[in-house]
Amino acid sequence: MAEAWAEGGTKSAAPRGGTGPSPGVFEQLGAVADAVLYEGYLLYPYRRSSAKNRVRWQFGVLFPRDWVEADGPVTPGVSGSADSWYQQTECLLRVRQAGSARVRVRVRHLQMQRKQVQEAGHRPVESLRTGDGTVHLSFDEALPRECEVEVPLDELLQGGHTFAVGAAAGEDVETLPEGAGRVVRTREELRAETTVTADRLSDDLCRIRVRTTNTAPAPPPRTPRDEALRRALIATHTLLGGDGAEFVSLIDPPAGLEAPVRACRNEFTFPVLGGEAGDTGPVLLSAPIILPDHPQVAPESPGDLHDAAEIDEILTLRTMLLTDEEKREARATDPRAAAILDRVDTMPQEVFERLHGAVRSLTPATPTARADRLPDAVGSPAPVALAATPADRLPEPGFPLAATPADRLPGAAGSPAPATPTAPADRPAWWQEGADDGLSPASDTVLVDGVPLGGGSRVRLRPRGRGADAQDMFLAGRTAEVAAVFHDVDGSVHLAVTLDDDPAAELNNWYGRFHYFRPDELEPLGPAGFPDEPSAPAPAAAPARHTSDSETPAAEAE
Repeated sequence: MAEAWAEGGTKSAAPRGGTGPSPGVFEQLGAVADAVLYEGYLLYPYRRSSAKNRVRWQFGVLFPRDWVEADGPVTPGVSGSADSWYQQTECLLRVRQAGSARVRVRVRHLQMQRKQVQEAGHRPVESLRTGDGTVHLSFDEALPRECEVEVPLDELLQGGHTFAVGAAAGEDVETLPEGAGRVVRTREELRAETTVTADRLSDDLCRIRVRTTNTAPAPPPRTPRDEALRRALIATHTLLGGDGAEFVSLIDPPAGLEAPVRACRNEFTFPVLGGEAGDTGPVLLSAPIILPDHPQVAPESPGDLHDAAEIDEILTLRTMLLTDEEKREARATDPRAAAILDRVDTMPQEVFERLHGAVRSLTPATPTARADRLPDAVGSPAPVALAATPADRLPEPGFPLAATPADRLPGAAGSPAPATPTAPADRPAWWQEGADDGLSPASDTVLVDGVPLGGGSRVRLRPRGRGADAQDMFLAGRTAEVAAVFHDVDGSVHLAVTLDDDPAAELNNWYGRFHYFRPDELEPLGPAGFPDEPSAPAPAAAPARHTSDSETPAAEAE
């Protein structure tokens, strides 16, 4: 087992040889891990006076237990936006080299640092302007901390390994020019520990558990959150690497591992694979923000803006438009805000132009037969494949619905035509005028299992098992109503739906906020109250049982 302490009282990996996860394997996820570490650290307009920058530190915050549970126990769940005193990751490890496999664990977090401006005589003030015109503001900063250990898998199977996590207390004093005052930065000691254990599930499969807990003395129960944060681990997340072993995707597990994946309990964090695409990999990131497998930072992004939910181009433009006074305040607020302003103000035109967008891939579109060329077709087209059909052309409710078999289409050779719809040959390309003529999201329909689905149709959600968005997987088995049918510029079709049990469904429908699914992810249902419809949804291949919020949702992907 290798351990080493790094700057700031935290541990880092000791140099080592061997194969498996090289020292750079975690660095493959470095940009994503840093984005997690500083997500929400400081938000546009990056000024201390902004209301959104007065309530901070919302993800992966681990407080002393007695303080955070002063009003009752915390409620476990995968969401890392809830305050807690611990964080638990469970994942599956496939052993490739029995007897020599090793596991590396790196725990990362922020330590809050109070920046207090003092005028001459050491009297604390909120702001101070020095003789050269520079403004200094009191504000809470944070420093990155991390600890890393490497442990043989056999040791974890025999009882586990516990190591200290945290950071030492400290104080730094910066004297301002001409005796105007000083800036004092203070940090309280952070105490925590991480325990790593393993359970053998089969000869080549183990379940790894990483549990980090805040062990610092708790402040008085009614201490304000801003003060309690001084003893908290902030933006806590974990990186795991395997030497002679590889991790299994909990979102898209390999065949046969769905049951052990469902048994994993992740609390206040959720693990995803890093590295190259696939359902296994040598490195895993467990973050308090739900991410997809193999997350990446867009290569066009020139730097962190601390708000990954926003678009770089929009934030860059808005930052450029800050007034000189606003920029002065932002620079005085925090060094990271000053760095953002410097980057935006000096951004080359070619870098800015790359923020406008990029095409990652193009999927060839195969034309489907036009309905007006089907045998016996008269006038307007009937619903064929995924072609749009006006709602007023549908059969009356309750009548059987029939679709033209694929082998009756002209040129068919006994197999169904591709389900990727495209515009007919005489339709203009999507960027040309008239490309949307004849399309009506509210009344168009698509065929699914021989049933035309359009506005008002009821469906059950069946997100596809591989490649599904993590958020969609939580909705597997739920029933919904179709609001509209949308044709994408690449020729694909998505249906906008609202959930039947969503109390805000009516409001979301009014705003136009929907969940979007492909036709092959929907199961047609009869009208509300249809006698053949099951009374309650159930996961696709899971036996009926209680499911807590901390359970891995991979069952929904079967």
